[in-house]
Amino acid sequence: MSDSESVTKPKPNIRLQETFAALKHYNYRLWFYGQMVSMMGTWMQSTAQGYLIYQLTGSPAYLGLVGFVGGLPAILFTLFGGVIADRISRRNMMVITQTSMLVLAFILAALAFTKVVQPWHIIVLAFLLGVSNAFDAPARVAFVTELVSREDMTNAIALNSTMFNIATVVGPSVAGLTYAAFGPAWCFTLNGISFIAVIAALLFMRIKPIVQPSHRATVMADLKEGLRYVFSHSLILSLIGSVGLVSIFGIGMLTLLPAWATEILHGDVTTNGWLVSARGFGSLVSALMLAYLGSRRYRGKLWTVGAFIMPVMLFIFAWIRWLPLALVTLVGVGWSFMMIMNNSNAMMQTAIPDHLRGRVMSVYTLVFFGSMPLGSLFAGTFAQKFGEPLTVMLGAAVLMALAMASWVFLPGIRRQE
Repeated sequence: MSDSESVTKPKPNIRLQETFAALKHYNYRLWFYGQMVSMMGTWMQSTAQGYLIYQLTGSPAYLGLVGFVGGLPAILFTLFGGVIADRISRRNMMVITQTSMLVLAFILAALAFTKVVQPWHIIVLAFLLGVSNAFDAPARVAFVTELVSREDMTNAIALNSTMFNIATVVGPSVAGLTYAAFGPAWCFTLNGISFIAVIAALLFMRIKPIVQPSHRATVMADLKEGLRYVFSHSLILSLIGSVGLVSIFGIGMLTLLPAWATEILHGDVTTNGWLVSARGFGSLVSALMLAYLGSRRYRGKLWTVGAFIMPVMLFIFAWIRWLPLALVTLVGVGWSFMMIMNNSNAMMQTAIPDHLRGRVMSVYTLVFFGSMPLGSLFAGTFAQKFGEPLTVMLGAAVLMALAMASWVFLPGIRRQE
């Protein structure tokens, strides 16, 4: 064996270690595996809950109502959740919120086991779960800086997305099998049990205590301070605005996939499943790619690449009537979406001072989750009048305008490392 061969041979192992660099941190390993189990349970409940509410009512309108009621607390409480995340231990805050989610899951399971569950039960529990999520999300997003070193933060964010996309694929599949074999109550029970994994992970972490500043200001004053920082910081404001537009005109368009599968591709529910899976696969590939590149300084460039590729893929998708090619374009949509979202998150986390992190990331969370229902509403209303292809093309046009505007007026984004 030559000297050059002996030098180059270990490189694949080094590359693999870099791809999963965040996992070398004890706290992040606990978080990754505990949260993955919990998220699979969450997707099980979400899927089974949709089946159950439709079985009880026979009304698609109830599906929209449950989604709206479950998302309403994010609009009402997320910003206040960010204030609290900057005032108390984020780990303790998440133990409380995750425990409340566990209790709600077991309540729904008990109602289903005893066969007394009614639609209003599900609506009330969905609202309460949304309240828990509204306070949990800002702490969860900001928590990454307490789990890994600064140099591994981008890698950790990418692995979080990998975890999410794996759970998105596995959770609904397991839910369908469990629901068919044993009924919805066991889906809710397994979700409740899954929260034990993340709660235990949080309790076993060795977190260095963060000295919280003495808070003599009111909650509203703290909230205004966070908003003032967002609006005075051009990079963060630009990234948050971009996230909102991508959620509305990019991901919002994907709510049309069931109609697309039947009306445009002349398929059925299986076709819809393939379309959804293709987008998820693209997101998973993107997340793993970002994990691989986490130690390299490409965040701004990758964000820009994603911003241009997403509208191109959507525009091509709008013209396609052949399923295999449609799947390829949706892989591209999922890939570019994750490039934009993950790099936006990483660039913001790098710029935000620790004492404002929870509040600023609560604005990001609010815009991200709050924009999706608006996108769904827009896509459905516009498609009803003008058809699905024209709606997707309009979304692609808006996103292309965003990409071009960011290139011309926001060159600072692509220069971010």
